[in-house]
Amino acid sequence: MKKPVVGVIGNSHRVENRFQVQMVGERNLRAVAEVSGAVPLMFAGSPDITDISALLDVVDGIVLTGARANVHPTRFNVDPCEKHEPYDIHRDEVALALSVACVARGIPLFGICRGLQEMNVAFGGSLHPEIREIPGRMNHRMPRLENGEIHPDPTVVFADRHDVDLIPGGAFATILGCERIKVNSLHGQGILEPGQRVVVEGVADDGTIEAIRIADAPTFALGVQWHAEYDPQRNPINRALFEAFGDALLARRRAAA
Repeated sequence: MKKPVVGVIGNSHRVENRFQVQMVGERNLRAVAEVSGAVPLMFAGSPDITDISALLDVVDGIVLTGARANVHPTRFNVDPCEKHEPYDIHRDEVALALSVACVARGIPLFGICRGLQEMNVAFGGSLHPEIREIPGRMNHRMPRLENGEIHPDPTVVFADRHDVDLIPGGAFATILGCERIKVNSLHGQGILEPGQRVVVEGVADDGTIEAIRIADAPTFALGVQWHAEYDPQRNPINRALFEAFGDALLARRRAAA
């Protein structure tokens, strides 16, 4: 049997302030290839380039990666604010429609960080633009030096920073074999109100939603707020998630065959 193919969404960037490009972090591609056992295929987060129906005809699963840009607030009926930029409205259009289409067609879907947020908004949920501003919440953003610059050591940036309690008997607890895990934290935006089909399966000690699944999805349809693509080759939690995603890919390919 041929390897499954996984579509990995691209993010819009401008190189040298002149050249518009679509980019995907290599860790996402390696996680799909080395742990899920699939062939990663980057596609553009731009609706005038990416035909969602055609894309889903050729892939066995989709990964919605993290990204610097926030989901545009008008997607959940909130006025935009300059301090919460940048936004990527083109990726929003692709990712939100894609989330619904994957679930409807039974195509495995894995949302990571922004991807979890997109899944929530796609099913009618809302986001808070800066989760640390809610009373009682911790700072979930990546570690920085005293001068405000991002810490130069990726092992510090992606280090596990807080616990997440999982719903007993839920999809995550079943996959991971436990009900409490420790994860990294590199986000500002977070879920405020879950969408209609969004089942909350993991919550941080401060109440921040960290793991979701889409109710009644016929296959893998999970989202995590942490960056699961970081070192799943050695991190047992992240590895188990990408392996479970890989199992879902193979199951779908076998069913199609």
